[in-house]
Amino acid sequence: MPENVEPLMTEPQMSVAAALRAAALAASDRPAMIQGDLRRGYRELEARAERLAAALAARGVGPGSTVAIALFNSFEYVETVYAAFKLGAQPVNVNYRYRERELRYVLEYTDAAALVYDVSLADRIRGVLPDLAAPVALFEVGGDAEASLPEALPFEPAATETGAGVPRDGEDSPHGIILLTGGTTGTPKGVIWDRDGLLGIFTSIFRQHDLPTPRTPAEVDKAVRALQENDQVPVVLPMSPLMHGTGFFNSMRTLMGGGTLCFCASRSLDADEVWQTVERHAVTEMVIVGDAFGRPLVAALEAAERAERPYDLRSLRRMTSSGVLWSAEVKRELLRRGRELTLVDNISASEGGPFGLAEVRSVADVADGRFSLASVARVLDEHDQDIEPGTGQVGVLASAGPQPVGYLHDPERTARIWRTIDGVRYAVPGDLASLDADGRLILLGRGDGVVNTGGEKVFPEEVEQALITHPAVDDAIVVGIPDPRWGQIVTAVVSPEGALDEVPDDELIQHVRDRLAAYKSPRRIIRVDVVPRTPAGKANRALARQLVTDHTPTEETA
Repeated sequence: MPENVEPLMTEPQMSVAAALRAAALAASDRPAMIQGDLRRGYRELEARAERLAAALAARGVGPGSTVAIALFNSFEYVETVYAAFKLGAQPVNVNYRYRERELRYVLEYTDAAALVYDVSLADRIRGVLPDLAAPVALFEVGGDAEASLPEALPFEPAATETGAGVPRDGEDSPHGIILLTGGTTGTPKGVIWDRDGLLGIFTSIFRQHDLPTPRTPAEVDKAVRALQENDQVPVVLPMSPLMHGTGFFNSMRTLMGGGTLCFCASRSLDADEVWQTVERHAVTEMVIVGDAFGRPLVAALEAAERAERPYDLRSLRRMTSSGVLWSAEVKRELLRRGRELTLVDNISASEGGPFGLAEVRSVADVADGRFSLASVARVLDEHDQDIEPGTGQVGVLASAGPQPVGYLHDPERTARIWRTIDGVRYAVPGDLASLDADGRLILLGRGDGVVNTGGEKVFPEEVEQALITHPAVDDAIVVGIPDPRWGQIVTAVVSPEGALDEVPDDELIQHVRDRLAAYKSPRRIIRVDVVPRTPAGKANRALARQLVTDHTPTEETA
């Protein structure tokens, strides 16, 4: 989630669709999106989204419907979001790494009326369709006659040939998005963001530049024109996937400000292409995933300098990351090369925020990884009182910034996470923290559960269940082990059912990949006679981590 977000003090007098349309009209002469040699202006973006909305409406999508999006970062992703908002429908992010079981779950869980997907996922979609309880309208991006599903409508004709007569339900819609995020059971949770919560984030682009928060389309128009007059219109490269909250929120606030989104052509990180894009299009801001992206980016800068062809970073003013490891070492290397660069390390969650912020502008500013407590955040004890700085007291983070309505189909968990304290509604997702004597935030995490690898949440129980379906595995415990690039890597401690020693690691890893998204599969397998468990039968993850350390060569842990 972006920084500089605050709660809306009064209810906005517009929908998300109306706000974005006002921004597009004010920026009608500018490019909205760039990818390589391709450009999409705001006028064309509006026209294509209108036609796509008509095509969606013709296939049953209307106010309150859900439109699932399984796409890579692309023009089509943004156009689908725009079209859904115009109908008063709710976009739903779908991880393009999901396998059939995961896809089936999210489509049924969110009651998806339509699915817009990349043609490379067609085989997986084909395997899901027969088991769905209700039909889903399919829109396919990309042209591959052999892979395409015959029941899918090609995206391009839908965005260019559909007639007029688009319903204007989105102009008054209170709906926003359903943001799929991880849950402690391993299955994704749907976080419902309505109009007010989304606008609280999207309009933060104006507060970043000390402009008042717009409440009406006319005020959006005025604010966008003010950015133009002050030469503050952003050109943003979102390297974080749009299917994740950080990439999505930062991209949409860019368009709210009449800025330009740049996308790389590669579907995996190509650090040289990133820096070439920054040079070619004078990118002013980048959105990254901590060290997982930062380390390869620094390596590409160093290689270019050794070749005496250094990249030109003069246009770059801001790099933002949220929720993952971004080391002081990588920050220093980036700051050494950016003349007027600000690095923004942000603590937020799908459930709300911000909670903390670390903003640095020079090598000397890079400290020990501690954050400033966000102006809308608190650290609370078990009695919902603020903890005392410098005492070592541990509390939970709470934020009164823009928030979702709650979890989809889960009122009990909603009541636990979003609580009214001192008359103010706070998001309290469970992150533990303390405050040092200077009031700086010390983030402690959520214990030993979720593994955060390169910005992706992996839930140990889900991977463990996949592993034990292999005939050679009797028991398994999965833990996250620190890694300099990915933050953590998924590691499995397994015990045998039969001749486990005869089964290579690659087979076990592939066994998981056949059932779950690839990023959830273990990168290392540690074999033991008995997996460590407590007397109550619960996983002893602390001991499992120690076993991993004991089985790791010294040079790997140095």
